[in-house]
Amino acid sequence: MKIVALAGGIGGARFLRGLRAAAPEAEITVVGNTGDDISLFGLRVCPDLDTVMYTLGGGINEEQGWGRVDETFVVKEELGAYGVGPTWFGLGDRDFATHIVRTQMLEAGYKLSAVTEALCDRWKPGVRLIPMTDDQVETHVVIEDEQGRRAVHFQEWWVRLRASVPALSIAAVGAEESTPAPGVIKAVEDADFVLFPPSNPVVSIGTILAVPGIRDAIAAKTIVGVSPIIGGAPVRGMADACLTAIGVETSARAVAELYGPGLLDGWLVDDADADVRVPGVDVRPRPLLMSDADTTSAIAQAAIDLALELRSAEES
Repeated sequence: MKIVALAGGIGGARFLRGLRAAAPEAEITVVGNTGDDISLFGLRVCPDLDTVMYTLGGGINEEQGWGRVDETFVVKEELGAYGVGPTWFGLGDRDFATHIVRTQMLEAGYKLSAVTEALCDRWKPGVRLIPMTDDQVETHVVIEDEQGRRAVHFQEWWVRLRASVPALSIAAVGAEESTPAPGVIKAVEDADFVLFPPSNPVVSIGTILAVPGIRDAIAAKTIVGVSPIIGGAPVRGMADACLTAIGVETSARAVAELYGPGLLDGWLVDDADADVRVPGVDVRPRPLLMSDADTTSAIAQAAIDLALELRSAEES
C-alpha cells in the first residue's frame, strides 16, 4: 500500500505515528508544511518538518508536542545575556544542532529536500518526509495593534502573541512562485490514496495546497481527511483564530467545505459532530481525540479503511 499524507506540526505528527502503527508495511510519504519556516540567529528553522521528524524518530518532548526531549536551554540563556533576540522563540540546545546542520547544508548548496533526507538518516522516522517545496515560502499575518497595521511572520503572531491579536489576513508569501519539491508529485501519482491528518487547515494543509501543482495532483486521487475540529473547537492550538481570519466558521462541517467536495472524498468527524453533512463528501463519525497510541492508531486505521472503501467504489 502506498499512502501520501499532508502534514503540519503536532496534530499531523501524532496522527502519522498512529498511521505508521496501523499500516507498518505501507510505503508512507509525508509532504510537510514549510510555510512556518523562519530564520533565527542566522539559522534556518523548519518547525513542522522537525516536529514530524522528532515525533516519528522518538526524540520529541511528548508533553508539549514540539522540541526535543530532555532539552536544555543554555545557548538561549547566553543569547539573552548578550541581549540578542528574539527571546520569545525557545530553541533548545539539542534543537540548535539540527538547525546548524540544516543551515550549513543549505549554504553549501543543498536543497531543503536533500537536507531533510539527510537529517532523517539519523532519526529513521519510518516514512519518507519531503518538504512541500525547496523554495522559500513563509506565512505572514497582517495585524493591527498599538503599532498600527503591519505584517508579521506567522511565528511571531502564533508564538509571541499567541494569536491574541486578530489576524486581518494570512498569506503564504512565495507560494505562488514555488514549485513542488522533487518526489512530491510522483509520490502522489503513485499513491493508492491521500490523507489529510488533523493539521491546521489554513496554515498547514492550506499552505501545502497553495504550492502550484500539488492540489491538482491530489485532486485525481481518493482523499480522506480527519477533522481537526471537535464540537466547534480545535483539538489543540489556535486553528480557530486562523479560520476566523479567512472568514470560515470553526466547525468540522466548515473545514470540510473549505477543502471542498471537489477535493475531499471522505471526512472523519468526532462523535460530537455526528450530525455533520457535507454534500459530495462521505462523512463518518467516530471518536477522534488522540488520547493515546492505541486510540490514535485506530483513528488512522479508520481513515485507511474509509479511503480503501471509497477508492474501491470509484473503480467499480
